Amino acid sequence: MTAEGLQLYDAQGRRKYMTADERARFLAAAEQAPRETRTFCLTLCYTGCRISEALAVTADRVDLDAGVVIFESLKQRRTGRYRAVPVPPAVLDALDLVHDLKALQRRAWTRKTRLWPWSRPTAWRRVAGVMRQARLAGPQATPTGLRHGFGVQAITKGIPLNMVQKWLGHAQLSTTAIYADAVGTEEQEIASRMW
Repeated sequence: MTAEGLQLYDAQGRRKYMTADERARFLAAAEQAPRETRTFCLTLCYTGCRISEALAVTADRVDLDAGVVIFESLKQRRTGRYRAVPVPPAVLDALDLVHDLKALQRRAWTRKTRLWPWSRPTAWRRVAGVMRQARLAGPQATPTGLRHGFGVQAITKGIPLNMVQKWLGHAQLSTTAIYADAVGTEEQEIASRMW
């Protein structure tokens, strides 16, 4: 997607990204969800991946030693383009506990086992259910809103733009730069780093 096509606000001027508070509410609601739904939501929230990229994650694409989840960049219409996204140790622990990663990774015939063998509509419904539990509504209450929220949060916390680009799998830095266009609390937090 080009920078011109990516917008953080819809045609009515409503925000399409989740704020830090909304992401926290989403994560709290995910803690109450079934185990596989919880790990799926954690993965979306802490990596900024697309829903289809999360669904493609196999046991061998979670590197417990390096502390990363490896995604194939499906948007760029070329296979074989991978990116590693660092995640907190608690997320890795949850993935290992729920999906028994160490056991799956030990055997050659189970390393390619998908962590979430769901269809895209099923995954969407599960995430939407967690969002309802978190009382999130509006254009930001989507898996894409989580992805945008990840980008805005990274910029707000001072992560270099090139790292955010790498983690989100953007081909162009200009696409990633759109996350610097956040306003409100996020804009204030970014500006406060200069003061």
